[in-house]
Amino acid sequence: MRTRASTRSQQSPPSSAERLARGDFARLVYRLARSHATGVLTVCAWPPGRAGADGQRPPGSVFVLRRGHLVTADADPANRRSAAQRLERLAELDDARAYFDSGVAAYPPGAFLCQYNLAAWARAHLEAQLDAARAESMVRELAGALLALRRDSAPELDSCDETDRRILAALSVPRRLDQVGALARTGRFRLLSFVYFLRAVGAVALVADVAAPAGAQRGDDRDAYALLGVPAGADRDAVKRAYRRLARELHPDLHVGTSAERRRQLERKLADVNGAYRRLVDGMRA
Repeated sequence: MRTRASTRSQQSPPSSAERLARGDFARLVYRLARSHATGVLTVCAWPPGRAGADGQRPPGSVFVLRRGHLVTADADPANRRSAAQRLERLAELDDARAYFDSGVAAYPPGAFLCQYNLAAWARAHLEAQLDAARAESMVRELAGALLALRRDSAPELDSCDETDRRILAALSVPRRLDQVGALARTGRFRLLSFVYFLRAVGAVALVADVAAPAGAQRGDDRDAYALLGVPAGADRDAVKRAYRRLARELHPDLHVGTSAERRRQLERKLADVNGAYRRLVDGMRA
């Protein structure tokens, strides 16, 4: 679907392009849906060697959004399936550019009645990626880690069923995956699917790693000092300054546009830094 506004957007320089690797499209769509965005989203498969040298966007897929929903031409189920198939194809692109022209309000007749839930599509797409192997890998990765919910990225409660709400309630304070499962009273794969989705869209962060007793994973105090980048025996103020600097550098929310894998790496590093800091300051109190 094209509007005059979206045609103009393709002719303008790509001043605010977001680069998409494979898997990023679903997260972008979810972010727009979660923020109730209104405007025109254009996604272009970037031709090799083009790189926008002429300042023009190549032809791409254009979507009109209203309050986070995709506007469709009519309510025909076949048309809605076609929209879902277009989204799935774009989700497979490994190198694309996305442009979002916000505030555009040009809708076809009947648009207010014919809208496609993008947040629901993004969730279904991401959860479908979780197979048995990925589930086991995630369980090993999260073993002993405390999971914290980022409410500004979590799905809205009115879009959730009762099981979702129990899981979100269990995540209202940092808890281990097994604790969340016990409180949510749901099946293992159902829990893992939802947590996988939450992690993929950045709605869950790793707070700390408590899988083993102090020292079993992190080593002695010398390792903690080294991790924080301060000399062994540094005083409390030096440790605190180093910790604050690293926390700012590693906080995933301060790395806008980074990939999901990179976010997970930052979360793990930040969890290690948190553990080292607590180890040292707790020892200083003793």
